[in-house]
Amino acid sequence: MEPTTRSGWDGKAMHSRGTEQPSFTHIRDSLYDRITLTRAETHVIETEPFLRLDGIEQLGFVSAVWPGAKHTRFEHSLGVAHLMRQAVRRVRAGTSGNEIDDEAERTAVAAALLHDIGHYPFSHAIEELGPPIAPHEQVGRRIIERSPIADVLANELWVDPGRVAGLIDPRGAAEPLSPVDQLLRGLLSGPLDVDKLDYLPRDARSCNVPYGGVDAVRLIDALRVAEVDGIQRIVLDEKGISPLHSLINARQEMFDNVYWHHANRACMVMLLRAVQEALVADCIEPDELSRHDDASLLARLSRPEMPSATRALTDSLRRRRLHKRAIEISSRSGPLYQSYNSLYADPARRRRVEMSLARDLAAALGSPVEPYEILIDIPKPERWRTDVWIQFERPPIGMSELMSWTAVSGLTDETLKRYEEHRRLIRIVTTERLRDEVARRSDALLLPLLGGAMATADD
Repeated sequence: MEPTTRSGWDGKAMHSRGTEQPSFTHIRDSLYDRITLTRAETHVIETEPFLRLDGIEQLGFVSAVWPGAKHTRFEHSLGVAHLMRQAVRRVRAGTSGNEIDDEAERTAVAAALLHDIGHYPFSHAIEELGPPIAPHEQVGRRIIERSPIADVLANELWVDPGRVAGLIDPRGAAEPLSPVDQLLRGLLSGPLDVDKLDYLPRDARSCNVPYGGVDAVRLIDALRVAEVDGIQRIVLDEKGISPLHSLINARQEMFDNVYWHHANRACMVMLLRAVQEALVADCIEPDELSRHDDASLLARLSRPEMPSATRALTDSLRRRRLHKRAIEISSRSGPLYQSYNSLYADPARRRRVEMSLARDLAAALGSPVEPYEILIDIPKPERWRTDVWIQFERPPIGMSELMSWTAVSGLTDETLKRYEEHRRLIRIVTTERLRDEVARRSDALLLPLLGGAMATADD
């Protein structure tokens, strides 16, 4: 492979007692220094679907605020595969009966490498539109099973593409995951997944912020397998308690300070509405979106046949003419917050409400307001799952050998949920020319759309 990516390459071949072993490649990485891939794995990342990830920034529009945050899903995917290999080998070392064999390990690393293969451009904004936009995991399954990647997996990596896809998209699997694959799935997606262990410190480093600190080495070293309620599960030994607490805090800090930053969120909702308008006008097919990278999507949305709203919002994104915060709504506002929060699950209704706000403001001002000049930003409701178990070799008095994270730490899901809800703001963002007018008329604009009026807002 030509050294055209951001990483450096140093391919070598391994020899043992005169027998040539599968060759491997070193990739220089900003977080781990060197990542090792087998020849078959390098062939996976040389496929066209995987190379698309090098054109998708991991943090979408965050680089509009932190210019250094231009790392891609390509880099992140390599990092997740690197951590998965370490995690599986640690679990295998502590698993009796060798339940996880070499094929299972190769399958898990392949799934980690491909976990974002179906991702849309610009982070998660497009996916928040809901049907007919398929979740990126479902898109990933189609790519893994039906693209050239399937041939590389089956014929070079010697793993079943369907099994790899099952670890990423278990709901689409023909059969329930086996006990072994359930363990591996827990390492890829869950409270202790290697996805978070890579993206939190990688994002923090690229943004140069003092958040996102994760002791991935110690957490991986603390991984064990134990029987919980009759099921084999990934657990942590007592040395993982503090690193897990740091992981939970790091995640929330990154949401508070980076992922939910008002400028990034304004960009996200502008893109969401631009794509939504194109879909409503049948100017773009949902399946096409997953074939674009960041640059090609903006180019597509700028074409003359696109709706005027799509072209206007896309042009504003290109020129950094971002919508500004006019109103922020906190969970403490009660029914107002709840009513607007309900729009997250109904993007079509949110669009109608946005257009109604624009009409009402135009009537109040006695001058035109474009239907896309007032947008509602509703961050995805985030929930931290703390269904983690801690295993003690010599439990302190008052504790047992196997305890839930909540019992050990005293922190509950409900506590974390309350904090998240207090920090998660809903924002009304507008073009700069309307910002003060919208802020001044907040009650007159927002309150009439509560309850039934919101549900019946029309085009």
